[in-house]
Amino acid sequence: MSAVPSDGRPSLDFMLASPGSSSTVLRLAIGARLRILRDAAGIAPQDAAAYIRCDKSKISRMECGKSPLKERDVVDLLALYGAPALEQAAAQELVALSNEPGWWERYSKFVPDWFDKLLGLQEGASMIWTYEVLLVPGLLQTRDYAWAVTLSGFPLADRLDIEARVELRMRRQQILTREGGPELWAIVDPSVLDRPIGSDEVMRGQIEHLIQAAQQPRITLQFAPKDFVLVGTPVTLMRFGIDLPDVVYVENPLGAHYFDRPKETSHFRALLDPLSSSAFGPEETLQMLETALDRYR
Repeated sequence: MSAVPSDGRPSLDFMLASPGSSSTVLRLAIGARLRILRDAAGIAPQDAAAYIRCDKSKISRMECGKSPLKERDVVDLLALYGAPALEQAAAQELVALSNEPGWWERYSKFVPDWFDKLLGLQEGASMIWTYEVLLVPGLLQTRDYAWAVTLSGFPLADRLDIEARVELRMRRQQILTREGGPELWAIVDPSVLDRPIGSDEVMRGQIEHLIQAAQQPRITLQFAPKDFVLVGTPVTLMRFGIDLPDVVYVENPLGAHYFDRPKETSHFRALLDPLSSSAFGPEETLQMLETALDRYR
């Protein structure tokens, strides 16, 4: 099996030999691979569309990972672009995997489309780098803290709705203990320690949980310096183990934006790099957590 074809980019058969990515990430990776091969073959989108009897917009959606893929379409396009036979064969299984429903679809009532993508990206990421301004990052929240946050954010929701939203958050956290799961690098504004969420008991439990999490080998937790100004909203950068560009997720009151163009992601890297360098180190962060714990006893 050839892992790297003549264009120097990992092929679909290489992706199949490196399992572990979510359906969302696989769909993006297959689409990106189709675009690379089409460009290398010098075939225009409208000509590719004519070959599989669809309109040009479908080629764009396929290449951007914005719609479910059909095995026949992908295999036919790979043949048109001159992809190796092994890659064409691997595509059949990869397309099937890319269309498998994510575990979070059972929570579809509570998951807007813009957040659904984040769940799929995090599920298939190899590294998650997040900066949080107002709250403990969702991947590090305790159940009680998450309950208090959700109740505050959805004051009209009934108990069953709150329970489902909290359960979704707890289920998300399983990627941190899953074999082959992502590394988490969380940089948090220290004001979260002074912002009571729920009762003192809730805050105690949350801080104790952060102390435990900070000592896990795949988790790096740092507090940002109080005089460092970055942006006023949380930022999450995700990196993947297969051939995909970094993706940056920035949430806003009405939804979220995803950035994956190198010029865009390099901008956020330029913001996060100095922040991580100037943030308190892991040992200092643990000391700050211990000090904060005393305040809630």
